[in-house]
Amino acid sequence: MAAASLLSPGPYHILSYGTLLGTTFFHSFVGGIISFQVLTRPQFSALMAKIFPVYFSMQTALPVVMALTYPGDSSSYSPSGIAGVFDSSNRWGVLVPIATMFASGLANLAVVGPATTRCMDERKRQERKDGKKNFDVPPHSQEMKALNKKFSMLHGISSLLNLGTLFAAVAYGFSLAARLQ
Repeated sequence: MAAASLLSPGPYHILSYGTLLGTTFFHSFVGGIISFQVLTRPQFSALMAKIFPVYFSMQTALPVVMALTYPGDSSSYSPSGIAGVFDSSNRWGVLVPIATMFASGLANLAVVGPATTRCMDERKRQERKDGKKNFDVPPHSQEMKALNKKFSMLHGISSLLNLGTLFAAVAYGFSLAARLQ
């Protein structure tokens, strides 16, 4: 029986889902907050610069794994895998949450994350010009004010996308749980 489970997509689906939900929750509400509280700004920035590409890659890849390993429902003749995700009966409970998780992760990985990194690099260059850190007490140069505003906007967008992933994962969890008897 255990060997048959190794060949079934179900366990990999559950493990992928759990990893995505757990990682997103932990990074958003535990690891990221504690890191911000105990590290200096430069240390925190360096840590996040290393974590975010891996984190956003996971948020992009795991929904794909979930779609590929989606366990069909034999009682309702719902197919497994991608066909099951795209089955009309699964549109709102499966497709929308998984697609939202994927799209949010991909947007952070391919667009918002790199734009934020470029903005951070621009702020470092401006700090050297101004002789003052971006987080030092004002006044700041007009250039630094603009860069800080841009960074805040990008950070906000990234945070909203991350919350989109979290909310979609929780919603999908309820859909998945409804299948348990």
